[in-house]
Amino acid sequence: MKENIEEAVKKAISEAPPRGFKESVDLAINLHNIDLTQPGNRIDTEVILPHGRGRPNRIAVFAAGDTALKAKGAGADYVIPPEELKLLGENRKNARKLADEYDFFIAETQFMPVIGKTLGPILGKRGKMPTPLPPNADVAQMVTRLKNIVRIRSRDRPTFHIAVGRRDMDARQLAENIESVITKLEQTLKDGRHNLKSVYVKTTMGPAVRVI
Repeated sequence: MKENIEEAVKKAISEAPPRGFKESVDLAINLHNIDLTQPGNRIDTEVILPHGRGRPNRIAVFAAGDTALKAKGAGADYVIPPEELKLLGENRKNARKLADEYDFFIAETQFMPVIGKTLGPILGKRGKMPTPLPPNADVAQMVTRLKNIVRIRSRDRPTFHIAVGRRDMDARQLAENIESVITKLEQTLKDGRHNLKSVYVKTTMGPAVRVI
């Protein structure tokens, strides 16, 4: 399958006119034979891309003390102290900006109730509620893991999109990323491959090329 995917990636890139910015490479997933009005049938999972998205995910961590220091040392892009939570709750504009700027959030479990009250509606709507960090858990390991993860979410729509890399990445690497996503979908969907109507690959503004 990987060879066919690689050919589709090469075609999608070659047929896309050059742009003045770094385009992403996206998958358009089309499902069928599945009732997405039932929440239990919807896809909400994560997959680690073997070659990343061409840029690391931006990670923000709600933490204090030693955990905050470890998060910074592990490469977290922003560590949010507890005193800032109240300010974010009072300033919806800044809270929305925070939610849009970072791909994933981590929070010490002690802060989760406050986050739910102050930022829950904003982060929840974007599917970005923090991953809880239990006491004594390794925050550095969690930050590293989230750097190359993409979230796959169908919600209640049969068609949705996933970024799997950048246009300037090697076609084989992009193909391996795509293969990882398709494998995860087959493992997650109720009837596996039978629920996949089609998968297309495209650059941000380029034509779509069918993968399966």
